[in-house]
Amino acid sequence: MFSENHKTAGVAYPKGFKAAGVRAGIKKSGNLDVAVIYTEKTANVAGVFTQNLVAAAPVRVSKIVVGTGTAHGVVANAGCANACTGEQGLRDAEMMAEIAAKELNCRQDDIIVASTGVIGVNLPMDKMETGIKKAVAELSEEGSVNAGNAIITTDTYSKACATEIEIGGKEVRFGAIAKGSGMIRPNMATMLCFITTDIDIDQKLLQEALSEINEVTFNMVSVDGDMSTNDMVVVLANGAAGNEKITEKNSDYEKFYSTLKNICTEIAKRIAADGEGATKFLTIKVSGAENFDDAKKVGMSVANSPLVKTAFFGEDPNWGRVICAVGYSGVKIVPEKTVIKFGDIPVYAHSVGAKYDESALRKVMSDKNIVVGIELGLGDSEAEIWTCDFSYEYVKINGEYHT
Repeated sequence: MFSENHKTAGVAYPKGFKAAGVRAGIKKSGNLDVAVIYTEKTANVAGVFTQNLVAAAPVRVSKIVVGTGTAHGVVANAGCANACTGEQGLRDAEMMAEIAAKELNCRQDDIIVASTGVIGVNLPMDKMETGIKKAVAELSEEGSVNAGNAIITTDTYSKACATEIEIGGKEVRFGAIAKGSGMIRPNMATMLCFITTDIDIDQKLLQEALSEINEVTFNMVSVDGDMSTNDMVVVLANGAAGNEKITEKNSDYEKFYSTLKNICTEIAKRIAADGEGATKFLTIKVSGAENFDDAKKVGMSVANSPLVKTAFFGEDPNWGRVICAVGYSGVKIVPEKTVIKFGDIPVYAHSVGAKYDESALRKVMSDKNIVVGIELGLGDSEAEIWTCDFSYEYVKINGEYHT
């Protein structure tokens, strides 16, 4: 699905997009920390944002931009979240947009702003201004890798992908960069994700598609159960592909929708797998629920359990911790109908532990990628949640990450 040849192009792969990432000195590490993504051709924009009521200043500003329906670019930084910074923080977020707009010769409300890093610290606006101007000067079709690296915090790598499809005889391209590793919890996962495409599509359809897809991709990720103040996923569609504009839910729309969903799914899984200190990537598959919401609640209860996560880190097939989390999920379950599997091996069935081949189960538990199956036996609905284990390194990373 995703071309390795185009992966490095990322958000600059679709026609008309450029990107850059530079060092501005906001991160103490001295690594890249300011990114700019730009399209000269006006793009329709869609976005979804954190549901944390303590939303950071850039989230508040960017919601207004998405509300206008169009945008020309994104300016983002790492090293400072600009969250819980009061009116000064709001002015700083607006200033980020103002500086970028002036450099890019567009309106201030055409610039999405995003920040990630330590909460409760004001942005160093002198460094930010220098960084934005430098990034704009370095915008290029080869700039996506630097842009991706400029938004990461505790990530071990920048998440990026690019692909293309054919719609109406026209090549339509997609690209993405994202960050996310800790303070990850759905509604949404703690992250920044920027997706670009040169498709021509109605803005309302674009927003509807992203909102729907977010529910079954990014909102199905949990690393540690903590919900950030800064999350956002933004899609820019500039129409440069030249396809007949999609204005209704026809076959072209379905093809677009499927591709966007695949991109969001891929990025969501990479975020879960790159959880802080993670040694295991866990897929929680819940089936046989009465409805989707019940299936998700059960899966999230298991995914968020520290005892479950530490058991998998220790490669201990402690199914008791899993069924315990299922039982307190708040969803009606019937133990006599419930079956839990690690890989393809039943470990709990019909209210008691199941007999299993210990050597076969040991092999499952030693794998990096493990599927936990939970069959409730109550209906036809299902949900798939992605998470990771808790390691010693997770505690170390978060014990040392402070203001």
